[in-house]
Amino acid sequence: MTSRIGDLARSVRTAGSAELTTADLASMRDLFRAAWPDGRFDDHDFEHAMGGRHWLIEIDGRIVSHASVVPRTLLVGGRALRTGYVEAVATLPAFENRGLGSAVVRKASDHVRARYELGALSTGRHAFYERLGWRTWLGPTFVRSPGSPGAADPSGDVVPTVEDDGSVLVLATPASPPLDLGAPLVCDWREGDVW
Repeated sequence: MTSRIGDLARSVRTAGSAELTTADLASMRDLFRAAWPDGRFDDHDFEHAMGGRHWLIEIDGRIVSHASVVPRTLLVGGRALRTGYVEAVATLPAFENRGLGSAVVRKASDHVRARYELGALSTGRHAFYERLGWRTWLGPTFVRSPGSPGAADPSGDVVPTVEDDGSVLVLATPASPPLDLGAPLVCDWREGDVW
């Protein structure tokens, strides 16, 4: 089984959200329920994972590891950056610690580096991402309040997200400007967890 796991880590499938089949979506929901049995991954979280690209590892038609990247705009020190936001990174518990999660995150990170000015995600598992090149954002975090001007307009109202300070990680890309990791970081508003 060990060599099969290694083969799986090398055979990551990618698809846009619109390309996912009904069976893919059902398998993803099963994966997320198993990865977060306490129900922390809700319908908003599932919605946040859609609208971009997905990286999937499957065994016998069942998705056992997943990561997605969706487009967002983050304000970094007042400058709007096209951001690839990593969502819904999960591996079935029976397949954890075998390199599958690292494989899908590496592919997602490569996509972010090739297409965005910045990568970002929110997590409580910093060490996992830091060994893959991600860095913890040290500055304060904020969200645009609902109904405020678009993220490209820095004059809109923002609300501190103190509970998320220290949970956001970023990935510099070739298109990133110099980053001050202590500067304010502002995300666009969305239903559910804003980060």
